Amino acid sequence: MAKYRKLGRTSSQRKALLRNQVTNLLYHGKIVTTEARAKELRKIAEKLITLAVKEKDNFETVTVKAKVAQKDKDGKRVKEVKDGKKVTVYDEIDKEIKKDLPSRLHARRQMLQVLYPVKEVPTESAGKKKGTKEIDMVAKLFDEIAPKYADRKGGYTRIVKIGQRKGDGAMEVLIELV
Repeated sequence: MAKYRKLGRTSSQRKALLRNQVTNLLYHGKIVTTEARAKELRKIAEKLITLAVKEKDNFETVTVKAKVAQKDKDGKRVKEVKDGKKVTVYDEIDKEIKKDLPSRLHARRQMLQVLYPVKEVPTESAGKKKGTKEIDMVAKLFDEIAPKYADRKGGYTRIVKIGQRKGDGAMEVLIELV
């Protein structure tokens, strides 16, 4: 018996399809797909969530000094003249950041091998670059999804059968995070 389903695609197409579906499942929480794809998708998603649950608290908080440009009441940078040139004025502030320990960094890199970057576009500016922001899916896994499943030992996804698709009769299912 095979270890995985080929889904009628070449290996690169299959990998791209599953990466895309895993990313969308973790971003939206649920997706509709065929039963065979969902069963393959479940394997990958469960491994990623398990990795996030194991490493969710494996970081240290570090205080660093950062330079931030001073801004006026209109939100523009304050500039002063030095040696005949306009130079931006900076303030130094202390900022706390999360620093990954080595095992969490390794887990982060493993997740980045699977997950695609997600761009969130506001509905009023659909099709335009302005206002888009990139969502860090790994941070979402560590900060939102992993704490939800901290006390659970596997079984993070659920597959619910919807019925047969009208076009080709393939069994459609809803796969969702529990």
